[in-house]
Amino acid sequence: MTKELSDALADFDEDIVLETLKTRLENGHPPLNLLKDLQKGMTMVGDRYNKDYYLSDLMLSADLFKRAMEILTPSLVSETGDFVGRILIGTPKGDIHDLGKNIFCSLARGVGFDVMDLGVNVPVEKFIEAVKDFNPGILGFSALLTPAFAPMKEVMDQLVEQRLRGSLKVIIGGGVVTPAVKEYLGADGFTTDAMDGINQCKAFLGIS
Repeated sequence: MTKELSDALADFDEDIVLETLKTRLENGHPPLNLLKDLQKGMTMVGDRYNKDYYLSDLMLSADLFKRAMEILTPSLVSETGDFVGRILIGTPKGDIHDLGKNIFCSLARGVGFDVMDLGVNVPVEKFIEAVKDFNPGILGFSALLTPAFAPMKEVMDQLVEQRLRGSLKVIIGGGVVTPAVKEYLGADGFTTDAMDGINQCKAFLGIS
């Protein structure tokens, strides 16, 4: 029996995932259905995390999902209605680390979020402009160095001053974030774990 695409992704069967995608696209299989299969596989990875899977497995799944999306994206119809919500994320000015952020982004896309990743060393004004243009439901900061705290605080202050905070949820992630940093920034959540961050984002938007 042919292995399901979702199972292949959850088991990191790279050859099966990539070849199945190519073959099904060539045969006219609806791209959105293939996307849902990939998302189901990423959900399965998340369910196995901290049971059978660990951080290295999240990294493997995120990388495989990214390569699968490179094949699938050109065929996808741009219908934002299929997304569960929008996340804007970046590593603030003063920090250039992105491993955790990249894992989070892949997992978030895998469960159905529309993600805009601003990259690393992002200045305050770029965050503000992106909030206005992208209109996310969630803003995420990723940081591994304490110098990133000051620009994060400046972004938060600007959001309030420009009346952009409203219903926007803010989550911070990275090895240096703590409950104290969350309180200092006035954020809605914090995490040091990508999968936990995904679960918090889903909770923010009332997604089970």
